[in-house]
Amino acid sequence: MLNLLRKPSVTPADLERGLAELGLDGTQHVMVHASLKSFGTLEGGARGAVDALVASTATLVAPAFTYSTLMSRPGALSTPRFHRDMRVSRDIGRVPQEMVERSAALRSAHPTLSFIALGEQAAAITAAQTLDSPYRPVGALYDLDGYALLMGVDHGSNTSIHYGEHLAGMPLLTRYVHTPQGVMPTAFPNCSADFDNLVPALTGLFRTARVGSSELQLYSVRALVDTTTAFLTQHPEGLLCTYRGCRCQEVRQLVRQRGLDPRPHVGL
Repeated sequence: MLNLLRKPSVTPADLERGLAELGLDGTQHVMVHASLKSFGTLEGGARGAVDALVASTATLVAPAFTYSTLMSRPGALSTPRFHRDMRVSRDIGRVPQEMVERSAALRSAHPTLSFIALGEQAAAITAAQTLDSPYRPVGALYDLDGYALLMGVDHGSNTSIHYGEHLAGMPLLTRYVHTPQGVMPTAFPNCSADFDNLVPALTGLFRTARVGSSELQLYSVRALVDTTTAFLTQHPEGLLCTYRGCRCQEVRQLVRQRGLDPRPHVGL
């Protein structure tokens, strides 16, 4: 009886077939957000997933954030110094960590909001990032007609939406990080807990496939970012969460005081 209830295992070949069903044929540049648990059992774990993703893309990108390095103010507390092999924060997932552990991968240098990339455009995408515009790697994907791939996760994990917020002119908070030049300010966004509020505006803008018990969704980064920007123009507070202690409340007050101040797109 227990065997009958056990979820069937998924192989990397199954995942490759699902990615092909989405239209990925090895020529696209893709940012992935993944929950391996969503598959049930994925043979090979994160290694198998990354192997399948690399085989199906020209460039594979993922956020590789390290939140332990962030400071609310200079000298507020002692935080670790970022380095290329620093472990990805646990809630970002095992797929980015597997990518970090591959010597061929390139990682951007932002001490908190780094991105990891493998493949054809890895250098250009990771080089786009700055402290003032930490989500510019998404802007690089925008210029490359790239894609955002959600594997068993909702839009709370969809980093591309933050770049849409940036272009729409959402206020950014100031936080601090250790850099080789000393402690420096960096822009930091609101949280992503209510990003699913964007779902109705995204109807018809994505492809889906099912692999095991996981739903895969593929979005054009350009369409995703443009839709986010248009949505926020109509609903400036529409993606801010309502949790009382969240930094979203600080951003909400800035929106009410200043409104939105749209920023130019700067990609590659």
